[in-house]
Amino acid sequence: MSRPISLIQFLIEEKRAGHINAQLSLLIEVVARACKRISVATGKGALGGVLGNAGTDNVQGEAQKKLDVISNEILLEANAWGGHLAACASEEMEDPQPIPDMYPKGNHLLLFDPLDGSSNIDVNVSVGTIFSVLRCPDDVTEPKVDDFLQPGTEQVAAGYVVYGPSTLLVLTFGHGVHEFTLDREHGSFVLTRRNAMIPAETSEFAINMSNQRHWEAPVQRYIGELLAGKTGPRGRDFNMRWVASMVADVHRIVTRGGVFIYPIDAKIKASGGTGKLRLMYEANPMAFIVEQAGGAATTGRERIMDLQPTALHQRVPVFLGSKNEIEIATRYHVEADDTRE
Repeated sequence: MSRPISLIQFLIEEKRAGHINAQLSLLIEVVARACKRISVATGKGALGGVLGNAGTDNVQGEAQKKLDVISNEILLEANAWGGHLAACASEEMEDPQPIPDMYPKGNHLLLFDPLDGSSNIDVNVSVGTIFSVLRCPDDVTEPKVDDFLQPGTEQVAAGYVVYGPSTLLVLTFGHGVHEFTLDREHGSFVLTRRNAMIPAETSEFAINMSNQRHWEAPVQRYIGELLAGKTGPRGRDFNMRWVASMVADVHRIVTRGGVFIYPIDAKIKASGGTGKLRLMYEANPMAFIVEQAGGAATTGRERIMDLQPTALHQRVPVFLGSKNEIEIATRYHVEADDTRE
């Protein structure tokens, strides 16, 4: 029986293969260590006094949970002093966080959603952390917002951590997607799946059906065909799954296939929005992971990772998962747009 491979050993292998450098390896180690602390905090639940609202709003105007604030502080503190970052940005903060002058600076930028799905915390449903890593532009010593506004194709790493029955880290450097499980007895992440692949075909979809009346025609068409099942044009039955925690829904897709959809709709448009999910903190890192696992990720009209960001907290529609289904949903949008023209 082969010996288990720890995250540290895996990172050393990646360095030897020339896939990452020492700074990026250290960055991932630090993020993983911070996520272990978040895992402990979420695991205590009511016993740790971490449930409920913090009484504050984030930059999006959304009520923060206590664990949102705690998780954000854990990640900021962990990444401040290691010398691997030039700056970081969080979904919970309006502006990027510079590295304090007392510490050395690296040449990477870190973006993160410290606790995705936090509305589920109080009911003990899986939540998670999502992160994305970019290179800091050359000769930039004090990164500003514009330095973060790079398309998803420029990501050098992305990952998410699921805090569920077990704590899982899913990671890519652009050379496949790999899953690590936290061994709580030894306190280390251990490689449990290498080169995860999303099946091109699927019979599962995830979408918030309560918004159906607000959807655009192409989404109505696509979901309508799935709901019609064997008697409809698709000729087979589909199952719906919806956790309302992006990390949990995407991890199910990475594990066994499926599609995740959060489209733009009339309700979002009426409020002046361009989508629900954040491009830099959610859509780009998840798109990178899904594509590396053989899936696809679009806005319904174009590839997510090709988008040129215009704002740090920009929102976009998201269609991701099993490649063949995402291609169909995207084609329906393109056809509808062509018809209107």
